[in-house]
Amino acid sequence: MRALIDACVLVPDALRRIVLNVAAEGLIVPLWSARIIAEWQHAAARRGPEAAARAAEAWLAMQAAFPDATVPPAPEIEAALRLPDPDDCHVLAAAIAGRAEAVMTLNHADFPARVLAAHGLSRESPDSVLHLLWSARPEAVARAVAAARVALPPAEVPQGPAPLRAFLRRAGLPRLGKAMSPRTLPQARFPAP
Repeated sequence: MRALIDACVLVPDALRRIVLNVAAEGLIVPLWSARIIAEWQHAAARRGPEAAARAAEAWLAMQAAFPDATVPPAPEIEAALRLPDPDDCHVLAAAIAGRAEAVMTLNHADFPARVLAAHGLSRESPDSVLHLLWSARPEAVARAVAAARVALPPAEVPQGPAPLRAFLRRAGLPRLGKAMSPRTLPQARFPAP
């Protein structure tokens, strides 16, 4: 699946890492625009210098890992689009220009399904995409989640009972967390962060 990744999916460190790790596993082809990256970097900077530095470092790694993911601006497409929030037209324009199949976003109200469908796109939450991928390729998704947990600072990784499910719920992935819970998949073992 070619998925245009909205800035709101890139802002939370855990969610971004999981989505990009799934892409590194070859389960999705991530796309974004320079403007989406600028929005993410701006949001990170508002959270302080440490968050800004982490986001800048993450962006360098993303460029190296996915050199063809940045979709060039498409002002002629953007000018013809109408969404509830006109500031989001650039996201849809990038998805169209990048021949995406879906827009991965947390802002469902800003991307009406009927508008996206008119352009051959679907609107997907990260949780729904990752849950679907888990059903098809559980080992690859498990590796992606485990790698994200290990890479995060310990303070950002829940401890105690059901730490994996709590981690995924905190990352905005409750369905995936429930599917990956030890009761559902007892053989799944993830390294301690």
